[in-house]
Amino acid sequence: MRLDSLLTSILPTPLTVSALLLCLASALVLGILTALVFTRARKHTMSFALTLALLPMSVALVIMMVNGSIGTGLAVAGTFALVRFRSVPGTAREIAAIFTAVAMGLAMGMGMLSVAVVFFLLSAAAVLALTKLHFGAMPENAKVLRITVPEDVDYESALPDVFRAHHVTATLEKVRTESMGTLFELTYQVNLPSAVPSKALLDDLRERNGNLPILFTNPGDKDSL
Repeated sequence: MRLDSLLTSILPTPLTVSALLLCLASALVLGILTALVFTRARKHTMSFALTLALLPMSVALVIMMVNGSIGTGLAVAGTFALVRFRSVPGTAREIAAIFTAVAMGLAMGMGMLSVAVVFFLLSAAAVLALTKLHFGAMPENAKVLRITVPEDVDYESALPDVFRAHHVTATLEKVRTESMGTLFELTYQVNLPSAVPSKALLDDLRERNGNLPILFTNPGDKDSL
């Protein structure tokens, strides 16, 4: 098969019902497969999986309807702008999945079924391989520590002593005041001796901060920000 044939649209002019159904059905199948790839062994919501499954088909239909119509294209752009402000922030992986689904929908909307299939195969292979290899993953003992201390605690000297005693490498990233300045919330990037903080470390931290909140999270978690 010649490479140029991949860039040939299967949509006739004028558009026929059979061609429309073929593109929409193909986009739905690719959307379902994309949802399966990006949600595999990952925490996700049912609404996110449904969105990934339906998004390529929706984008494909929009592209076919606005083809050659500038006015309709501007109206659709305004609609997408309104939808953007109704969406909640997602993780980087979810954003990548959305862009992948949109790109396949654009290809399907232009009738380039081969391009959409090739793009899906490459994207799926890359996602599965990089996930299997833990590409870009932080070490298991790398954590984010958020600890609240009273204003009378000298955190610049009190907490480093605890870290050194438990062989913890810590870097202070952020300091924020709370409760009218009576409390300090400190955010540290820490490397623990093991994947889970020890009870002895927690007990010493609780002693220094007067049993105020202490939170250990993974660097990629939303609670760590």
